[in-house]
Amino acid sequence: MTKTATRTRPTVGARRFGYVVAVLVNAAMLYAVNRWPGWEVLPFLTADLVLVLGLVNASIVVNLAANLVYLVRDPRWLRALGDLLTTAVGLVALVRMWQVFPFDFSGDWAGWTLVVRILLGLGIVGSAIGLVTACVSFAKGVTTRPSDRAVRPS
Repeated sequence: MTKTATRTRPTVGARRFGYVVAVLVNAAMLYAVNRWPGWEVLPFLTADLVLVLGLVNASIVVNLAANLVYLVRDPRWLRALGDLLTTAVGLVALVRMWQVFPFDFSGDWAGWTLVVRILLGLGIVGSAIGLVTACVSFAKGVTTRPSDRAVRPS
């Protein structure tokens, strides 16, 4: 006999606290990358980063905006839609970063290039899987009958 665990969501207060933290982290990342100290201080980044910086910023902004929306309302279908959007923008940024590869590890261990390529590849594959998962979650969320939604803990 197999037991199935029912998955319950954290309380509304706990979820909102998480959204606030996510907004603050995303805002700090946006500021750090574009203002202080800026991406230029990292010696392994090349000037080609400007070719992907717009997409990196878009990914951060979409995540920030999604978490702001979740602060107001966060039903499962909306979270799934937000996951779909944030993952899609992140995937585009990762693919562009793979294409441009704005990294230079010439003064360091030669294996860093391979390590970063592997990590980017894993991020791309993981994002593709995340898109499929988000699509399924979104479809389940919007097709659930209202009576079923009322029974589930939110």
